Amino acid sequence: MPPTDASANAATTTDADADGCTARVPAEVPGTDCEDTLDLRLPDEFLALIANESLGAAAQQSDAASRTQAGVGNPLQADGVGSAREDLLDSVAEWGPVATPVGLFHLVPVRPEQDLPLIGGWMNDPAVAKYWELDGPQNRAEDHVRTQLAGDGRCVPCLGVLDGVPMSYWEIYRADLDPVARHYPARPHDTGIHLLIGAAADRGRGLGSALLRSVADLALDKRPACARVIAEPDLRNTPSVSAFLSAGFRFSAEIDLPDKRAALMIRDRSLRTLM
Repeated sequence: MPPTDASANAATTTDADADGCTARVPAEVPGTDCEDTLDLRLPDEFLALIANESLGAAAQQSDAASRTQAGVGNPLQADGVGSAREDLLDSVAEWGPVATPVGLFHLVPVRPEQDLPLIGGWMNDPAVAKYWELDGPQNRAEDHVRTQLAGDGRCVPCLGVLDGVPMSYWEIYRADLDPVARHYPARPHDTGIHLLIGAAADRGRGLGSALLRSVADLALDKRPACARVIAEPDLRNTPSVSAFLSAGFRFSAEIDLPDKRAALMIRDRSLRTLM
């Protein structure tokens, strides 16, 4: 909204003089003086009532501020790193463990001090680094994850824990609120998935596709407003694209993103029982 032009206001009005007038009157209306101003003095009992109402409103505002700081009755809650986050993904932390064909799987939001060294090590695996490009000094991967944690809640970084063992890194994100939405016909509440399998021994044996299917179904089950789960793996990453296809995603299009040419993969709620 453009700022108010204070100089224009000053040119058209002037404060009344100090001999008892309290109104502001037009500066260029000839013959206007204080006798033309109505005396609108209110009885003392009305003034007292207004004062009491003002005190009550101030008390309510103070109580509301206290409740907000405590996270009571407010959609913005404190996250684990001290910033306020809106719950844009229907409480990923509460999605709970799910039985999969490969074991009991649980998405657990990243705990920085405990999990970042493990994630940084995975990022330095050459097979991972080729596509994530977060290899190198430990702080490079850490800065990436901390940025997600300190954001507005549109992305939740998680560890994938299989039968009690952390074995993968996931980013569950609101695709419709992400820059990727500029590159495909996004729909409200589209949910996106990024995934890496940490250990080389866990790759190439069907774990990825089984877990992708389970997590996509979790997102559809826990997010009633979401009609689609999407992903955008690098088009060159044939094993990743193949895993999404095996997980019930369909190939929708090739899209050009700032850092890669990607395969747009979509798992539709309406087709989930068919694919």
